[in-house]
Amino acid sequence: MDRKAFPVLYVGNVRRSIDFYALLGYELTYQFPLEGDPHYVGLERGESSLGLADTGWPEAQLGITVGTAPRFELFVYVDNVESQVETLRAAGYTIVQEPANMPWGERQAYAFDPDGNPVALATPI
Repeated sequence: MDRKAFPVLYVGNVRRSIDFYALLGYELTYQFPLEGDPHYVGLERGESSLGLADTGWPEAQLGITVGTAPRFELFVYVDNVESQVETLRAAGYTIVQEPANMPWGERQAYAFDPDGNPVALATPI
């Protein structure tokens, strides 16, 4: 049995979110349904995994409604914060905080994902 745990992010548009997380190096490994617009996908990046589920899922399955953003913060280590920021900026995503050295020894920036959730991008100094 695989003892892996991973977060599932509730997103307004699964395909749009796949595009964003692909820019951070995540690759699609699973899609449901297999044909047409996905309601859920699994993404992998090295040993990291994410699930992306349409915001209708928690209401249909759990009877709860997803609130407004931000709903989470994701912290992602990247090879180069500056180049990652420029890649996201060129793709039209909002950069919330420009790269800066942090006192704990990392260079860090923030971008918003397509649903307005903050995503930290960091590289050890």
